[in-house]
Amino acid sequence: MRIISGLYKSRKIIAPKNLPVRPTTDMAKESLFNIINNLYYFDDISVLDLFAGTGNISYEFASRGTEQITSIDQDFGCVKFINKTTEMFEMPIQTIKSDVFKFLEKTSLQSNIIFADPPYNFTDEQFEKIPELIFKNNLLLDDGLLIVEHSKHTDLSKLENFSYSKSYGGNMFSFFETT
Repeated sequence: MRIISGLYKSRKIIAPKNLPVRPTTDMAKESLFNIINNLYYFDDISVLDLFAGTGNISYEFASRGTEQITSIDQDFGCVKFINKTTEMFEMPIQTIKSDVFKFLEKTSLQSNIIFADPPYNFTDEQFEKIPELIFKNNLLLDDGLLIVEHSKHTDLSKLENFSYSKSYGGNMFSFFETT
């Protein structure tokens, strides 16, 4: 994977092959960040990266100047890799090793952007639980955005607070906003 833009533009980050991840493709990531760039100033926002995996999305936010980034993953290897990369590049990323659903049930951490990239083989109920917990627990700041990455075979458009979705190859991003 590579960082698309910002301070660490074009830097390649090679994750260990044994991590249980499916990183967002460069094409999809670039398109997503073009959308975000038109909505926010990166140095003025806070980000919560759920199911962080390799940290791919967190690194992109850090490279573009975001200073408040929290990455959540339940896999020790993923958290260890994000910590190692964060230290190497001196990025402002805080990691928490936790089951995402348990974290969302207990946290009061509010963010401007919450990005969730759960496993594509999640059930509809598991996908639905992500926005449900985020909005029930008021985790998005005013004018905040929840972005859920999923396959084109998953439809989240009927969920409360759904705004729109964008498709990039086999990847889809569903956007949710406070009403």
